[in-house]
Amino acid sequence: MIYRHSTNVAQVRTESANRVALLHLDANQPVVLEGTAAAIWELIDGQRTVQEILAELEARFDDESGQMVSQVADFLEHLQKQHLIEPASAAGQ
Repeated sequence: MIYRHSTNVAQVRTESANRVALLHLDANQPVVLEGTAAAIWELIDGQRTVQEILAELEARFDDESGQMVSQVADFLEHLQKQHLIEPASAAGQ
């Protein structure tokens, strides 16, 4: 699966890119992502597959718990439910 940022999301990130604030234009509350969550957001580009995102994360972060795959899947599902990301094919890609 390939995801992209929803076109209805405004984002502001810090200079260091360790923190990003997201607001879906139909939502009342922003979502703030930090650390690994912000790194995942940056990797969602409409071109990388979930497997490619996982490979990049595994290169950057230790997965001592062995739960990275399931945690990333859950996080992507959460972002999709909040309409912050969508399948890239939904945008005609």
